[in-house]
Amino acid sequence: MAPGLAVVAAGVAVALWAGSVQSVLGPLVVALILGVLLANSSLYTPALRPGVTAGAKKLLRAGVVLLGLQLALPDIVALGLPVLGLIVACVALSYLLTLQLGLRLGLTRAGATLMAAGFSICGASAIAGLQSVVKADDDETAGAVAMVTLYGSLMIVVLPLLGGLLGLDEEQFGLWAGLAVHEVAQVVAVAGTAGVAALAVATVVKLGRVLMLAPVAALASLGERRRAAGLTGADRTEASPSDDPTSRPPVVPLFVLGFLVMVAVRSLGILPDSALEAGRTLTTILLAAGMFGLGAGIDVRRLLRTGGRFAVVGALSTVLLAGGSLLGVLLIT
Repeated sequence: MAPGLAVVAAGVAVALWAGSVQSVLGPLVVALILGVLLANSSLYTPALRPGVTAGAKKLLRAGVVLLGLQLALPDIVALGLPVLGLIVACVALSYLLTLQLGLRLGLTRAGATLMAAGFSICGASAIAGLQSVVKADDDETAGAVAMVTLYGSLMIVVLPLLGGLLGLDEEQFGLWAGLAVHEVAQVVAVAGTAGVAALAVATVVKLGRVLMLAPVAALASLGERRRAAGLTGADRTEASPSDDPTSRPPVVPLFVLGFLVMVAVRSLGILPDSALEAGRTLTTILLAAGMFGLGAGIDVRRLLRTGGRFAVVGALSTVLLAGGSLLGVLLIT
């Protein structure tokens, strides 16, 4: 275990550094890329595999649990009912439309679900949370992460230009950025171009979307249970091993309950700022370590063969979310 764990630690350290010196690629994406580079090189020897792959999913889930410490319910409630309603509507419609687009364009249900979660909720963190719930393989996870990174990065350039052309004020632009952009870091980069007021609104709105991870993960788990229970003998012959109805996921995944507990703890205001800052750092480290492990299981050649469908779904989902959320912002402001 030790050699592989040492490589993971080194990869996470590099990812954290790379994420701090530029704003396009976050540390989670960098960690995934480093894992892919390792896996598809001659350096990935059998001696490294046990330590690199061990606990990747557990580390991801632990990171998602601690993500709850970033969410304070009073801040989100203070947005007001119209904005809260708009957040729920945007997440729900984006999720359902992206899921249907993915299925119609040939993605597996697991791959389409990861795309829907990543684009509608919170990018790579949502993908990490749903990956084990829907039993997606590492290539599907990598494809979804690559797309939220690509299109989210494009939004950093496009949204400020469109906001200026449309004449949006700071509050309107902040609402739009928080609703339309995929990753938290990307939201900060986009909203920061319009001023402090836009950034403050965008950040809280985005965290409201992050809170939707819990109900979406629970509903996805219920859907997997029902689908597994409904498999007939003929269906089982065609199903993959991950569809085994005898290994159905729990009704509410344990990491979702942990996430909600952390949200409650943060909302009580009992933790000092130093503990919250340490929690943010540890969250990033755990998620990056899990992403590195996932990256180490990715076959680049297979990913390239299926990447086109992910790209089309991502483009359509981005346009639908950006357009729908802009319409919602204009209606309520």
